[in-house]
Amino acid sequence: MSETTIAIDAMGGDHGPSVTVPAALEILAKFPKIRLILVGDSVALERQLSSRQYDSARLVLLHASQQVEMDELPSQALRTKKDSSMRVAINQLKEGKAQACVSAGNTGALMATARFVLKTLPGVDRPAIISTFPTMSPDKNVRMLDLGANVDSNAENLVQFAVMGSVLASAVDNIENPKVYLLNIGEEEIKGNDLVKQTAYLLTNTKCLNFAGYIEGDAIHTGEADVVVCDGFVGNVALKTTEGVARFIGLLMKEAFMRNIFTRLIGIMVKPVLKSFIRRIDPGRYNGATFIGLNGTVVKSHGGANIQAFARAIEEAVIGVQKNVPERIRNQVEQTLKSSLSSEGH
Repeated sequence: MSETTIAIDAMGGDHGPSVTVPAALEILAKFPKIRLILVGDSVALERQLSSRQYDSARLVLLHASQQVEMDELPSQALRTKKDSSMRVAINQLKEGKAQACVSAGNTGALMATARFVLKTLPGVDRPAIISTFPTMSPDKNVRMLDLGANVDSNAENLVQFAVMGSVLASAVDNIENPKVYLLNIGEEEIKGNDLVKQTAYLLTNTKCLNFAGYIEGDAIHTGEADVVVCDGFVGNVALKTTEGVARFIGLLMKEAFMRNIFTRLIGIMVKPVLKSFIRRIDPGRYNGATFIGLNGTVVKSHGGANIQAFARAIEEAVIGVQKNVPERIRNQVEQTLKSSLSSEGH
């Protein structure tokens, strides 16, 4: 594996350097050929590193005088925070000094800044947010998009999302001819609103895709689908619902086993099984949503991510770079557009 450089917005998220710095060190230990640029308040970063050993050739500090707040308007951040850790980290991609950027910061500001600085790939109208969801099959996950970048997409946008999601699943997850489903309120052709029906028609006639039809929300986690497509409003609700249910189940299990001395003894006996179960549904294990469709790899970590979860987001960026996802998407979108124009000509 050739050396890959990742720029990290070290000030973003709920915890900032107390999480991003240790996570960065974990990645350096795991990947010998990875180089990281930690962007942020140099004093705060040096404070976190003062008691830790690291290779200064592989972990570089880059000072940024500003920070984007989690509740800041994207337009305001874009206009007034030109020296924020987020903007400077993304600039590293634009300048060719890094191949990817990772941030746990304000999602809207990150998308707006990344789109402004990096621009979208040719033929892509809007970037989308794609992430991994667990399934009932232990060795398989499902990719889902859009998870919140676009709340008012049209049918053509959703087709582009489907193409990009299919390319990513093929490249990163090593799935040949990924099965793509469209999220709907039923599997029957008569179900759904006009947007869903129009999108299904276009997907059926998109030759480069293995479009398998509609899928309902309760089937997202069955393992049948490789890619699930929806607009950003629906996708974000599905994402947050999944995360909330996972936490809810964990809480109920903890309460059940802590009820009395007998349930606590049972809990001790089945502790290995419980750990395995909790790990399967832990949202942090799937942390790292890619902003797909940009001229570069940008990965958004959950704002409340812990050290292990943020390290997972960095790892997602590393994989995206090594698999050359943006260039593959560029090529596939161009082929799709050519195919579409050819069909219209006939």
